[in-house]
Amino acid sequence: MNHALLVAPILVPLCSLLLAIILRRNLLAVRVLSLSGAALLAAVGLVLVWQAAQGVVLTGQVGGWQAPFGISLVIDRLSAVMIAISAVVALVTLLYGVAKDNDSKIGRDFHLFIQGLLTGICGAFITADIFNLYVWFEVLLIASFALMALGGGSRRLAGSMTYVALNLFATLIFLLAAGLVYGASGTLNMGELAVIMRSGEAPPGVTPALLLMLLSFAIKAALFPVFGWLPATYHVALTAVSAMFAGLLTKVGVYALIRLVTLLWPEYGLPHQLLLWVACATMLVGVLGAAAQTEVRRILSFHIVSQVGYMILGLALATPLALAGAVFYLIHHIVVKANLFFIGGLAARICGSERLADMGGLYKRMPWLALLFAIPALSLAGIPPLSGFWAKFLLVKASLDAAAWWAAGIALLTGVFTLLSMNKIWNEAFLKPHPQGEEALQVVTGMRPAWIGMSALALMTVLIGLGAGPLIDYAVAAAAQLADPQAYLQPFAGAGGA
Repeated sequence: MNHALLVAPILVPLCSLLLAIILRRNLLAVRVLSLSGAALLAAVGLVLVWQAAQGVVLTGQVGGWQAPFGISLVIDRLSAVMIAISAVVALVTLLYGVAKDNDSKIGRDFHLFIQGLLTGICGAFITADIFNLYVWFEVLLIASFALMALGGGSRRLAGSMTYVALNLFATLIFLLAAGLVYGASGTLNMGELAVIMRSGEAPPGVTPALLLMLLSFAIKAALFPVFGWLPATYHVALTAVSAMFAGLLTKVGVYALIRLVTLLWPEYGLPHQLLLWVACATMLVGVLGAAAQTEVRRILSFHIVSQVGYMILGLALATPLALAGAVFYLIHHIVVKANLFFIGGLAARICGSERLADMGGLYKRMPWLALLFAIPALSLAGIPPLSGFWAKFLLVKASLDAAAWWAAGIALLTGVFTLLSMNKIWNEAFLKPHPQGEEALQVVTGMRPAWIGMSALALMTVLIGLGAGPLIDYAVAAAAQLADPQAYLQPFAGAGGA
């Protein structure tokens, strides 16, 4: 049973993809199969979270070989909750896509590539081997390349080229670093590398190679100063695609950073010092970039950058509370940011433009949409009692406890500017009348599945905020596992003083 659960996060979307390819000529069958696969993956994720909350850590070696020769898989508290929340966002993405995939070819390809993307994401969350992490990154990147270009058009093609170029560059750095690590240490198993690094006797060349690998993850996570590709690309994709990217893709890079840094550098050191400066710069540059934008999804894209800075702040401080804050922030932000992109895209479609100057009248015409926007927008800014308040509270408190006063100040200042940006969207798109009159607002039909999905995500944001205690407890326990990763270290307990 445990072995089946261990591989289920990969097998469920992979089997959904293969079956959808076989049935690709029947759009209805592809839709049903894709939605069923995402729902099943969400159920698997919830089971994994329930088991993880009981202290169960699933481990295994693929192929019958013992570590480090077999492919190691590990599902702990962090990977379990990432799988579950990713499946939920994917399910809402598919519901949004169903509401808009009238073009049978685009609809079919959309469902196929989403399943491919999910396969890569879940594989990255559960692997305990750096080379296989590279493989899963390649799987999700191939699917994301196709999704970015889906629908065609010169603007989308230009954004796709930027996205492909920067991500391929990051991938090449990752592959080069992996080769250097293997050449210097003779292994790419995360647990064995952790034993080597923790022994204090790492072979020459291992540490620089690992720092180079962290650079590749920093690019994928859109950290300062290598973040420019994200706000230049996410806003040009289809709304459903950009929402899933906004919620999940940068978080895979953040997850990789959290996993490797906590494994390889358990004590506060040079990587943490570098990441602290990078995190603060990312928060400030991202939120200031958002303030200068005039299109809804470009504003939201820059806010992805600034919010990633909060997560890395928790990793950089490296205290138990800070790590718990980073875990909580990951969960909160995936839900909130994906929903803001869904809502922003729908608002732009109704108004006929994404430019704030050409939008307006939405509060009067669609008060429910206004409420759905207000909930994640206020949560993103950290207004109590929504989920974002608790996420920011944990990180600011951790900063103050660590005497990083300036980091706490930057985190609070970023929250203020975030609120101002959300207020700008609210005033321009919802409160002010439409420049061309109310009759210019388009009537959008057939969006009931999308409304259900957006409402569910907004409700999750409220419930996380009102019932934050259990999730904070879960995040604290996840941080404890990150600080003492026995599932990764146990196979090598007899080597190097692990």
